[in-house]
Amino acid sequence: MFNDLHSPATLAATRRSGKPRDMVAPGPDATQLRTILSAAMRVPDHGKLAPWRFVVIDEDRRDAFAAMLQQAWRAEHATVDRPDVEAINQFARQAPALVVVLSTPVEAKISVWEQQLSAGAACMTMLTAAHAEGFVGSWLTGWAAYSPAVVAELGHPGAALAGFVFIGSPGCALSERPRPAYDSIVSRW
Repeated sequence: MFNDLHSPATLAATRRSGKPRDMVAPGPDATQLRTILSAAMRVPDHGKLAPWRFVVIDEDRRDAFAAMLQQAWRAEHATVDRPDVEAINQFARQAPALVVVLSTPVEAKISVWEQQLSAGAACMTMLTAAHAEGFVGSWLTGWAAYSPAVVAELGHPGAALAGFVFIGSPGCALSERPRPAYDSIVSRW
């Protein structure tokens, strides 16, 4: 845990995304991953609906995950001669930890939009909790996030895939990306 991150604002301000392909071991152990996922379950959730599910893809399942992604890609891109198998394999195997976040809105008087926002908040909280545990994280989507076959294979047909959250140790220095100017985003009414 970062001992110098005294406040939540400092914790959030120092978080950086890392490239999953640059992440190395160690990743979170079972206890640390449980802490990270438990923090993500504390996001705002109007109606206490838990409109998200987390699917952990363990390292020993990465080959099967890559094969499933390849099969889905081939089925959805039949007109393309060759899939980029190397890119699919790299995606499936990068970073020590991989959590798939699914948005699973339920029929309720709470709007679907609010429930989807809660799933996005779960992704962001996961990244912040990983940072607090001393790891780097990254939240990605890509074609697989929009594939009904991938979502169904993950055990939640009809859900929406909010993102793939990769977690590990940084294999290289993290860089700061350009951020918008405060005054271009913040206004007073």
